[in-house]
Amino acid sequence: MRHRVAGYKLKRDGAARKSLLRGLVTNVIEQERVITTVPKAKAAKPLVDRMITLGKADTLHARREAARVLFTPASVKKLFDTLATRFGQRNGGYTRIVRLGPRKGDGAEVAMIELVGSELVKRAADRAKRKEERERAAREGRDVEEAEE
Repeated sequence: MRHRVAGYKLKRDGAARKSLLRGLVTNVIEQERVITTVPKAKAAKPLVDRMITLGKADTLHARREAARVLFTPASVKKLFDTLATRFGQRNGGYTRIVRLGPRKGDGAEVAMIELVGSELVKRAADRAKRKEERERAAREGRDVEEAEE
């Protein structure tokens, strides 16, 4: 019976499992979406949520707790500066796991773990980039017409 046994072993010893999950959490915070296997995504989800909750606290102790888990200082900075403000009004549920189907090489079930709202940020950036390209093309078109006259 598995009474009071929580977490995922992921077929690794304790140190390897801890390092793997720390790397996943760091990458999710830096890149806002990571593609991995379903069990790894399920194991990383509560850790990412816990880090964002720490980010919302924004105390020195919370920063040190986050730095103890995350690998890079840039991820700690992003957690406290951008993600904490983005999720300030939200009470939990900061991540989403989307199943993508089997992996081609070994058939493992693959999933994408992403921060909720990151698709909106990405879409807004894409929209701004397209608008800038249209404006540049319009300016170049006017420059060509003026040169011909």
